[in-house]
Order: sequence, then C-alpha cells, then structure tokens
Amino acid sequence: MRPELLLAKIAWRVIGFEIKRGTLLKTIKKSFKVKTLFLAEGFFLCDLLEDAVQREPEKIFLYFYDEQFSYRQTDEKANRIGNKLLELGFGPGQGLAIMDFNSPRFLDFFFGAEKIGMFVVPVNVSLRGDQLKHIFTNSNCDVIMIHHSLYEHLAKIKEQAPNLKMVIVNDYDEPVSLPEKAISIRGFYDSKVSNERPKVKPRVGDLAVLMYTSGTTGLPKGVVYRQGDMLALLMRGMGLSIAKPNEIYYTCLPLFHANALFVTTLSVLGGAGSLAMGKRFSASRFWDEVRRYNATTFNLLGAMIPILLKQPEKPNDKEHKIRRIITSSCPSELWEKFEQRFGVEIWEAYGAVDGGGGIIMNTGNAPKGSIGKPLGIKVKVVKDDGEEAKPREPGELCIYLGGKASGRRVEYYRDEKATEKKVRDGWLHTGDYVYRDAQGFFYFVGRDTEKVRKKGEMVSTYEVEQEILKHPAVQECAVYAVPAELGEDEIMVSLILVEGKKLEPLELIEFLKGRLAYFAIPRYVRVVDELPKTETHRVVKKKLQELGVTPDTWDAEKAGVRLKP
Repeated sequence: MRPELLLAKIAWRVIGFEIKRGTLLKTIKKSFKVKTLFLAEGFFLCDLLEDAVQREPEKIFLYFYDEQFSYRQTDEKANRIGNKLLELGFGPGQGLAIMDFNSPRFLDFFFGAEKIGMFVVPVNVSLRGDQLKHIFTNSNCDVIMIHHSLYEHLAKIKEQAPNLKMVIVNDYDEPVSLPEKAISIRGFYDSKVSNERPKVKPRVGDLAVLMYTSGTTGLPKGVVYRQGDMLALLMRGMGLSIAKPNEIYYTCLPLFHANALFVTTLSVLGGAGSLAMGKRFSASRFWDEVRRYNATTFNLLGAMIPILLKQPEKPNDKEHKIRRIITSSCPSELWEKFEQRFGVEIWEAYGAVDGGGGIIMNTGNAPKGSIGKPLGIKVKVVKDDGEEAKPREPGELCIYLGGKASGRRVEYYRDEKATEKKVRDGWLHTGDYVYRDAQGFFYFVGRDTEKVRKKGEMVSTYEVEQEILKHPAVQECAVYAVPAELGEDEIMVSLILVEGKKLEPLELIEFLKGRLAYFAIPRYVRVVDELPKTETHRVVKKKLQELGVTPDTWDAEKAGVRLKP
C-alpha cells in the first residue's frame, strides 16, 4: 500500500466520523484557521472504547491467557473503576499512576480513570530509587494502582511523594497482607459498584496521559497528552485503515510503553478488533503464544528481531495466521531473512512518544531497510553545522509542527527548558539521525546520544552494532563509549553469544575489518551473560559505561592488534 493511499484512507475515516458526529463543518473552519487538522470538539481516549462498544458490544476485545472479555464487559469494568474512584474522592484533573504488569486490570484502571477526566501515568515496573521518586514528584499523582510484588520499591520513596494520597494494591489474583493504609483492588470489582457510565466526564485541554521517556540517559521526562486532542481520533482512523475487521493483534510489550498502550491497544479499539496480550517477551515462547491466540498481526521492536531469528529453527515456523507485522528499527540485513523464515510481510514505521504525532512508514513501497516516507508531515534533515543535508548525507530528523496556533506541540511536563529545546521555531528536533536517498526514502542511522567521537571521527554506535550482529555467534550486543587515555572516546562492545557458540575477540575484529572503517572497530570487547535493559528491551548503556573497562575485558592494543587504515 502506498503511503499516500494509507493517508487518504485515514483522512477519509476521520472525515466520516466527523460527519457522523455532526461536527465536520466546525472542524473544517477550525482547521482552516490554524492551517492543520484540528478538532472543533474533543474526542477522548475513553470515547474510543465507548465507540467500539456501540459497534461490537459482544465481540471479544481482550484475550489474556484463560481470561477473555467482550467490549461490553470491558466498558462496564471501566465504569466501575471510574465510579469507585469518584466515590473515594478523586476526579477531573487528578492523577492516577499505574505500576503494574500486563493484565486486564491495567486497562480497566486506565480507561476507568480516563472516563472521569483523571490523567494516567503508566510507570515502568523496573524503576527504582531516584528515578521512581522523580515520577511522583514530577507528576504529583494523587493515587497509584500497584502490583503487590512491586510495593516494596514504592515504600522506599513514598514519604518523598507528599501528593500521593492513596495506594491501591493489585492483589486480584493472589490475596496478600495489605500495607498500612493501602486498599485492595478487589473492592473496585464489587458488583455493588455501579457499572453505568460515570456522570463526570473529561474536560478538553486537561491532562490525559503523562507518558514518561525511558530515562536511559537521565531522569525520565513526562510527555504530555491532553484530553480531546487528535490522538484518539487518529488512532481510530489508523485502526480502521490498516486492520481488517476480524484482526487479532498480539502484544507482549509492556502496557506502560507507548507501543503496547497507544500503537497496539488504541488501534485495536479504533478498528473494533481484538487484543491478545502476553505477560512479557520470551523468545522461546513467542510464536507459541501467537498461535495460542490465533493472532493475525503484531508489532516488534528492532532489538527483538535478531533474538527471534537466532532461536533454533522449527518445522512449524510458518504455521500461524500472521500475514503482516509492523516493526520499528528492523535491521536491514535481517529483514528478508525474517520474512522468509516466518512467512510474513514486514512494514516498517518510525515514530516516537515525543515525536509530535509524526510518522514515517514503509508500507512495502520502499526498499527493505528503509523507514519509508513521511505520512502527511513536513520534515527536513539537518547536519550538525545547521545546514540541510543532501541526499545520503546523515543528519538530525526535524518535523515541522507549525506555529502555536496549530495546536500541535510536544510538551514535557513541568520542564519548560526541555520543551523549548525540543521545539524551536516550529521545528521538532527528534534527536534521531537519518538520511534519505535520491528517491526520497528515509533510512535510520541512530540516536544523537549514540554517537562516539574517536580520533576526530564521529561514529554511530547503532551502525557498529548492526555489523557485529551479522556475526552468527553473536546473539545481542551493545556498543558504547569509554574514556580514552588522551581525551575523546574509545569504543567498547559488550556482547552475548548464541547458546553453544564460541567467539574469540580477535576473530570478531577480523570479521569487522572491511565491514567498518578502521576507527569504528571496537578496541574493547567483553563477553557477558546478560545486558542491563529496560522493560522495552532497550539496553541501558549508562550502566555499562559506569562499569567501564572491567578486568575481564579484552583490549586490542594490549593484545598487539593495531587498527589502521
């Protein structure tokens, strides 16, 4: 499908829905005035669920192992949550944090809070100490729903979160002794609590979601989504345009991440499809879960692709109902291998939680390895000297959001300095480096934070990682900078080997010669059993850099290996 056709289908779905709501003329006038698509009347995240209930009340919305819930049942549970929160004294403008693993309860509380105009803060279950404290001191959440096994981490910082008035413990599956002043989640599902739509509703412009960045290079930043903005309606249009009516989306990514919560869940609601959810990513169980749910599509992060490919081949690798998947940062050299081994078609998409809604997509119309072309957005590629890049010259991807009147913006909660740095003169600076070819197709190069300066040369650690991953003995790797003796950086790689494989560091160096410039070949090589990661499989390189050159690290210079042009 050509991007222009996909964009036209999404626009037609949006127009059709505005006609149905009787607000098309108002929206056209407002959009013409601000020179971008802008809703005259808000369409809320909870409206996505209620709209799907109107279309398919008895259709199964959620499969979660032995549990399954229809759209009607899901909506009634969300109503109960909302009514109970109101009964407890919470309401519009107040914040609910959710620190929980994937489960139906997560989504019940998410939509229950949205129905009564509260804003939701999905919290990474791996956060501890100062990073966890920062979420609460920055967001000023009033109440948290937390899994009982995670409470001990909250307890250590709770006194430093004075705005937190109530703790709701998720003991739905396993009764536990509740901490002092905490309440059980079970009371929210009591049949005595009304399952009718709460009388309180969201207010346009209020906070809807604070989605915090991963915090791999510093404290997490809260990306603001507001009630009644374009997110819900665009997800409805996207879901109806990409998915077929009986689509079953599978995700094992965590719901506190935008991929699972927005890209997958909201798209499912938009198309009134079905969501099949796993607890977490497991390479050995991945395809078994896909088959268990009869899933027809899923999203993958780029880091998951080499891990799945390096699992032992099985006779039933192609025995499933998946026809197409959407990936983010799929390694170009693995693209065709993945398609052929598992019998699927890959579409590649670029977007970011703080990307202002900008999407670049390869819908099968661009070369494999390309992220495609922009979907209805104006972009430019800017070099480090501020000049626009020519074809095949790498630079930072910038997305035009327009002036303040457009209503399109990226906002970091209570962080004006970061907000102003992100968007300058209407241009959003993504921090992602790309290049485009002569045909206008874009290619991802790496993050701005993934550049290393060695001997006056700038090296993309992303590109180095992609070459190392081509070695058949390497399962995963992380390339990062460590201090050089005479200033600037040296390059180090920590890697995990495929089970049963061996790899000498010198063998890796020889493998990389001719594949990388001499200055991009790592000086230091360390083989490890595991890499520190976030729950979304992003390597926390900061922790590796803090470890530095360890006693078990191989050093090319000490081994007498000289890397020269």
